[in-house]
Amino acid sequence: MNEMKPVAYTRIPRIDKSLIERASQNSVADLHEGLGAIAGRRCLLSTAMRPVWPGAGTCGQAITCYNYPGDNLLLHIAAKLAEPGDVIVATNGGSAQGALWGDMITYYAQRKGIAGAVVDGAVRDTGRVREMGFPVFSTAISVSHPEKRGPGSANVPVVVAGVTVNPGDLIVADDDGVLAIPPELVETAVANAEARAAKESGFRDKLDEGATMYDLLGLERDVAACGLTEIEGTWRGAVPPDA
Repeated sequence: MNEMKPVAYTRIPRIDKSLIERASQNSVADLHEGLGAIAGRRCLLSTAMRPVWPGAGTCGQAITCYNYPGDNLLLHIAAKLAEPGDVIVATNGGSAQGALWGDMITYYAQRKGIAGAVVDGAVRDTGRVREMGFPVFSTAISVSHPEKRGPGSANVPVVVAGVTVNPGDLIVADDDGVLAIPPELVETAVANAEARAAKESGFRDKLDEGATMYDLLGLERDVAACGLTEIEGTWRGAVPPDA
């Protein structure tokens, strides 16, 4: 069997910029719901993926890279290939050995106009990353020294925090988590998210007028279907309904 050779693809399929802009105006929660129950779960990265600093958020297409554990050479290749507005999505299989991301690559990425980074592996220099205000999400923090020898690949499908991310997927991230949305699902996700946000805005108006969430969500039928019994009194003193 021939040994697999490192490879870097220079292009990704592009999503219309106006659609990316619309997506950026929605929360991860609304887009997750907008994808539906199955796709929403399939696109949602593990909760191990967290923002390096509170309030971080990003939206852009994925430039992916796989790095050998302890090495970040291919991350630098991905950063070279990325265009303004793209998001670097890097993995070494989730190992904390060899920090994939730090302050100098942050400085370079910010100057280049890269929109953010999602790292399944270690990030370091987090204080300076926070000071620069560059959105980075990661599964680990460690100062562990990275080599730059390879092997690895760029702009190939990678598994990141439990989700397969393809080059060109739309990455949307905020305090709640990270989504990787395939291009063919973006328009539906955005349209549904916008409708959901508009509906919830109307809910707030009705709540201000005294409505209850129980009524607004129409939960009476769901409560009846689950067989819930309401008993008058406290759990200590009430008479069971079948006594």
